[in-house]
Amino acid sequence: MKHIEKIKERLIERKRIIENEFTDLNKEKFSDDQVQDKGDQALASTMDSLRKSFVDSKHGEYKMILMALDKIDNGTYGHCIDCQKPIALKRLELFPYANRCLSCQEIFEEG
Repeated sequence: MKHIEKIKERLIERKRIIENEFTDLNKEKFSDDQVQDKGDQALASTMDSLRKSFVDSKHGEYKMILMALDKIDNGTYGHCIDCQKPIALKRLELFPYANRCLSCQEIFEEG
């Protein structure tokens, strides 16, 4: 149980970091709302695309963190969603929001 508490603390800290990143991104502006030439418009468009890609990636991680925290709270954390066997502690320490044991994850990735 002590290991799970440490993992939970790490998940909560990572969740807080991502929330701060979202807040910072919402404050950030790539344009000063002045008349722009085509180069400025292209740069602003590129930066918006990069921001969206970053947000999408972070949002996926954020959702996995929330699910892991929920599983910790309801006592189902650390069990594979496919075979229901315990996920190795080392795997959970490296990838705290893992849903599958290594064997099932490999099968899942192979399709």
